[in-house]
Amino acid sequence: MIKCGIIGCGVIAPTHIEGYQALSDVQVVHLCDLIPERADKLGEKYGVARRSTDYRRLLADPEVDLVSVCTDHASHAQIVVDALNAGKHVVCEKSLGRVPADLKRMCDTAKAHPELVASGIFQHRFQPANRTLKQMVAAGKFGRIIAVNLAFSCLRTDEYYNKDAWRGTFAGEGGGILINQAIHHLDQLRYVFGDIKRLVARTANLTHQGVIEVEDTAAFVMEFKSGVFGTVVATNSAAVEWRSFLSLIGSELCLEYANEVPVHVEGKSAELAKEVEAALTVKNDTPVVGKKYYGVGHTDQLADVIDAIREHRAPAVTIEDAADSSALVMAVYESAAKGGWVDVPDYR
Repeated sequence: MIKCGIIGCGVIAPTHIEGYQALSDVQVVHLCDLIPERADKLGEKYGVARRSTDYRRLLADPEVDLVSVCTDHASHAQIVVDALNAGKHVVCEKSLGRVPADLKRMCDTAKAHPELVASGIFQHRFQPANRTLKQMVAAGKFGRIIAVNLAFSCLRTDEYYNKDAWRGTFAGEGGGILINQAIHHLDQLRYVFGDIKRLVARTANLTHQGVIEVEDTAAFVMEFKSGVFGTVVATNSAAVEWRSFLSLIGSELCLEYANEVPVHVEGKSAELAKEVEAALTVKNDTPVVGKKYYGVGHTDQLADVIDAIREHRAPAVTIEDAADSSALVMAVYESAAKGGWVDVPDYR
């Protein structure tokens, strides 16, 4: 039996709890939140009797083997470092940190504890269609990848930002649309097409003036290490709840992919286009825990972390790999602040 603790009982915590409860021989035994009512509410709902307001008390609990860190961005690094030093396996929600120093501390501590599993949540990698897309790109179905273009839109209202004091601040969140919402789809780009070498970016606050310090809109041009070119435009000022639109330009086949569903496939071979469209049209009846756009990947990623603990292996998403996606966001902020091209760091 692997026993888990949850630090942070906000919006994403139920997704972790239900993800663990769906797995065999896994039990959530301890909840922690600075606001006791939050921990009490989830504890009563999910039958978890042990609750704390200090995460260090949870880390001192000898029954806890694995910790899910579901707090605000600013506290992630210290909690992850403390968890690893306390001998706990750990999985941390995005973004791992706010600044590069956070990422380095976490990765250095994880390397000092090779006996422990340390992972960062990027559940969209576990969506069946995304896995299939990665396999098809690697198999050369699209020919040579020439360019990829991502347009990501969602809506975050003033009320959303005013709900928690850390949101929309550099000190609490580290950024806006990129570090909180779009980071999932930036990680998807890395997962499918490989690491990004350098980029040039602009950011702006277009509709949340006086409410947030950070960007609600960003755009950048990037060059992958493979030589592929790409663009990203992201905003949380849109009139849609959540929409990711990926355009892939290949020498043999082109794809338009919206919310992880193919909407148009065209190329030199009509037969190949039909094959790819059919393979990417994945019907999944698995219930989504939380918001629909979370997808079904959380449980699969948590299952991988549990298996990694049992099998004494690295998880599919290591803490260093997750750090590289956070580093990509931080490189965008650096470019926007300084102007010009910047290199993207690599923590692996």
